[in-house]
Amino acid sequence: MKCSLGRRRLVGVFLVAGFSAFAIFLGIAAIGFLFLMVSFVFGEVFGHGDFGGHDADLHSDAGDAHGGVSIFSTRVVSVFVTAFGGFGAIGIQMGYRIEISTGIGLAGGLVFGTIIYLFASFLFSQQASSDVRLGELLGRTAQVSVAIPKGGLGQVRCTLGESVVDKIARAQDGGEIPANTSVKVEAVVGETLLVRRAD
Repeated sequence: MKCSLGRRRLVGVFLVAGFSAFAIFLGIAAIGFLFLMVSFVFGEVFGHGDFGGHDADLHSDAGDAHGGVSIFSTRVVSVFVTAFGGFGAIGIQMGYRIEISTGIGLAGGLVFGTIIYLFASFLFSQQASSDVRLGELLGRTAQVSVAIPKGGLGQVRCTLGESVVDKIARAQDGGEIPANTSVKVEAVVGETLLVRRAD
């Protein structure tokens, strides 16, 4: 009888420990997911995220010393933590010990964190190549496709290699430039080209 009672207590302790580990893993997943959602919301509201011009700002916490994507960006870490907690909880639910479930959680976190990191790196490389292309427009001749009003913005079309690029433009002297006028790109300010009439 004592042996049977001891076994029941031991089983009860394991059940409580298992439930507690499950709850802890779920809590970790919830914290990671909440942090991820907060970074998306505040990234959208204030324009600071992780993926450059693609829903983020690479010059904040995501950027490293070279302006690239950091493996410690908020979204990469949030996805890692969420996946760690979620996969750890799945491991506990499937009956694995805490140590094995922790390993499963780490593996899941590394896989999903790596996927997000690679995706962010891809987006950054696309933005970087776009910036290089914009710089290549300096000194080129373009044609005004949408008239530039006095002190306002219009649009110019320029051929760059085999591509035709349409960009927002402003007259360098602030004057008006009608459509179909040939202009020269004098400067790039953000995404806007400063142009003057071609001589």
